[in-house]
Amino acid sequence: MGEVVEIMFGNGFPEIHKDTSPIQSLHSNQQDCHWYEETIDDDLKWSFALNSVLHKGTSEYQEIALLDTKRFGKVLVIDGKMQSAERDEFIYHECLIHPALLYHPNPKTVFIMGGGEGSAAREILKHKTIEKVVMCDIDQEVVDFCRRFLTVNSDAFCSKKLELVIKDAKAELEKREEKFDIIVGDLADPVEGGPCYQLYTKSFYQNILKPKLTPNGIFVTQAGPAGIFTHKEVFTSIYNTMKQVFKYVKAYTAHVPSFADTWGWVMASDQEFEVDVNEMDQRIEERVKGELMYLNAPSFLSAATLNKTISLALEKETEVYSEENAKFIHGHGVAYRHT
Repeated sequence: MGEVVEIMFGNGFPEIHKDTSPIQSLHSNQQDCHWYEETIDDDLKWSFALNSVLHKGTSEYQEIALLDTKRFGKVLVIDGKMQSAERDEFIYHECLIHPALLYHPNPKTVFIMGGGEGSAAREILKHKTIEKVVMCDIDQEVVDFCRRFLTVNSDAFCSKKLELVIKDAKAELEKREEKFDIIVGDLADPVEGGPCYQLYTKSFYQNILKPKLTPNGIFVTQAGPAGIFTHKEVFTSIYNTMKQVFKYVKAYTAHVPSFADTWGWVMASDQEFEVDVNEMDQRIEERVKGELMYLNAPSFLSAATLNKTISLALEKETEVYSEENAKFIHGHGVAYRHT
């Protein structure tokens, strides 16, 4: 989600808007303020105040900004889309990681597609059963400045259990001979010209990803916005695509304040998800080091209990994500803008 703009139309690279209008001064003790303005859609924007811009640049693959915001702390923005915010990223990452690991009877090995900021690895390494985590991100620059600025993940990056690979996740997963108990898609949202939309396709799930799972293996991915007005962008089609490849698929959602929307995740396996509430809380107590800030068994049960609109949309969805029939959320990646 998002781009930093002055008065800009389309999805250009982030700039900063300095607001010194009389209206602004009525609502702030500061005489002036820089603002992050996020274009959610052609007719909808969302903005919040900045302390500073910590990093802004363009790598080989994507445009990157790291912002220090007044409300949400440090915020990572890639290709104009907010990836996570310091103050509430725990919601996103706990929901992404812990349900799959808790449903698995004994998870030891995990492969992360993306995850360059290190938060997914941090959450995985809280599980006592974990022996090896492979984090594969395409962009060295993202990893380097996240290691520099997002110090909350320092221990994860230094863990001997973590193997960091800078490479396209599709190519890396395809060449590896080993299988994994859990595969995580901690990917940027699919935008036209972005580097990772192919990692949401049926052919990838069926021909490359699924063969790399152990017999009890579980795949989980972030699946984009899942709100009343946004769930049909990519959430329902990602869910339906996974249904074509796996026997059991479970979708769940949670509100992430910095995203200004409800967010969606989907996990899938050929083994049924059979852990009840009491057993899940017991597994959290036995397996997880430290306290989770957001997720417990009742909250996950709530997250997986979808409202009528979303449930019906998932049930009726017919689109299958493919290279030829890809769906994108609002915005464009570097490759699109350089054509």
